[in-house]
Amino acid sequence: MKIKWIVLPVLVAGAAAGGVMYYRAEPAQASAELITAEVSRGDVVETVQATGSLEAVTTVQVGSQVSGAIKALHADFNSEVRKGQVVAELDPSLFQTQVEQARATVVRLQADLDRAKVQVDDAQLKLKRARELSARQLIPASELETAESTMRQTQSAVKSAEAQIVQARASLNQNQVNLDHTIIKAPIDGIVVSRNVDVGQTVAASMQAPTLFIIAGDLTQMQVSASIDESDIGRIRPGLPVTFRVDAYPDDRFTGQVRQVRLQPVVSQNVVSYTTIIAVPNRDLKLRPGMTANVTVEIARADDVLRVPSGALRFRPTPDLFTQLGQQPPAGFGAGRPGAGMPGRPPGGPAGAVAGAPTDQGRPSGAAAPQSPPSPPAPAATAAAPAQEQGGGGFGAMTPEARAQMRERMQQMSPEERQAMRERFQGGFGGGGGASLTPEERQARREQMQQLSPEAREAMRQRFRQDAQGAAAAAPKTATGRAAGRAKAAAPAPEAPRVTVRPLWVLNGGKLERVMVSTTISDGAMTAVVSGALQPGAKVVTGVAQPKTPGAQTTSNPFMPRFPGGQGGQRQGGAGAGGAGPRAPGGAGR
Repeated sequence: MKIKWIVLPVLVAGAAAGGVMYYRAEPAQASAELITAEVSRGDVVETVQATGSLEAVTTVQVGSQVSGAIKALHADFNSEVRKGQVVAELDPSLFQTQVEQARATVVRLQADLDRAKVQVDDAQLKLKRARELSARQLIPASELETAESTMRQTQSAVKSAEAQIVQARASLNQNQVNLDHTIIKAPIDGIVVSRNVDVGQTVAASMQAPTLFIIAGDLTQMQVSASIDESDIGRIRPGLPVTFRVDAYPDDRFTGQVRQVRLQPVVSQNVVSYTTIIAVPNRDLKLRPGMTANVTVEIARADDVLRVPSGALRFRPTPDLFTQLGQQPPAGFGAGRPGAGMPGRPPGGPAGAVAGAPTDQGRPSGAAAPQSPPSPPAPAATAAAPAQEQGGGGFGAMTPEARAQMRERMQQMSPEERQAMRERFQGGFGGGGGASLTPEERQARREQMQQLSPEAREAMRQRFRQDAQGAAAAAPKTATGRAAGRAKAAAPAPEAPRVTVRPLWVLNGGKLERVMVSTTISDGAMTAVVSGALQPGAKVVTGVAQPKTPGAQTTSNPFMPRFPGGQGGQRQGGAGAGGAGPRAPGGAGR
């Protein structure tokens, strides 16, 4: 009986310990759930957002050049005025008095001039008589000298009187101008948007002209002064279409066009921005000066193209994900940069399909590309062909003969052609090259290069020569060329959308497959696809969601972080698992 009471507590304690160990044990790895999105067809627009204020194209501040009290106002807010129309009057009594005084001064000085002229005539008669008497030696020589001196004095008095008259007339004209300025007229045709004075108010124009009215020109044509951040100003150029909204009409969308990108920087709290002027039509006069506009500048646009979520381009699977899916990773997965292919061309595509080359955007989705001589990835495409056939990639993988041939061709080119060749060379063979291709992709490259005829290779060479010569002809060389370069800096030329080759992971029949696509512009949420084996409705993987596992520890604190294997339905990002989070080093799927 005593043994029974000893064994029973031991059994109970063992059962409790077993239960605790069972619930604390690591749960079995559950299968991952892929988050997918469908490939759609539609428009993708790359834009730049900014804010600005509406203002009239021409705005004039009407002021007063003289001081005085406002006698009358002939215009008010919203009054339409014409050029030369009287809009205000100042009290003219003081200026009228000054004009009359100046006129009286002119009359007095004119009388002084007449008296001086009479004295000149008298001095001439006395000098004539003195000369006759001196010739007969009837008067001493001193009297003759006195007569001559008197004559010169009277002539000087006449000149002084004439100068005083000119000065008095100038003063009269000045007073008359001040009197005329008491009548204030509109300098342009427009609408009065501001009135700053009332009748009886005194305005003082001692230091600067006081502003009485602000007249806006034709309000059917307005402009938006938008502040574009320095990180986006490089993509703004005159002629770009613009749409904007104002708070007064939240349901209306207004359109405009970039007219000017000013070079003057505006620094506010260590933030540099540039003022961009946008021309806006305002035929219905809905828009008013001073309104805040939320501006959207359209940088690039692709209509009716295949679109994929931008998150799908950031997804990278891991070997563990393939294990959970019960699928073998594709050949070459995890070695170097699998799936990246050669920069500027999709793996398995034509040898000349480089970034920026014509794509199959205009063909129906899924249609085969026509067989035509491909564009050269670099000017030395023919010289690099032997290296391609040997499975190498890039300049370092070429044979010594091919490398020597490339150097000879570069020496025969002009500096402009060599610069253009370097740019094309970096776009076609730079970084990675064939060393990052899988064995299957490398074999497909060899077969395509072997199928090219000598005529096709010569066509590739001639096409690159024409591109290089065109770039050299467009480069500024002389003073005229430098002037053209300055004009180009003031109005940058439009740039073609950049084409980038990137991998996508498609869920096909429950299996994860890699597809190389060429992408162009993106609006942040969607990215345009211009070539690749994608069709509308295909499911691309954007992330991984781990399902909730039994026995997983939970937390009641909503601010505590959730870890993989914890809360169910948690999307796994980063660390190569997919999603939009940052990828940790070691993600095998990259």
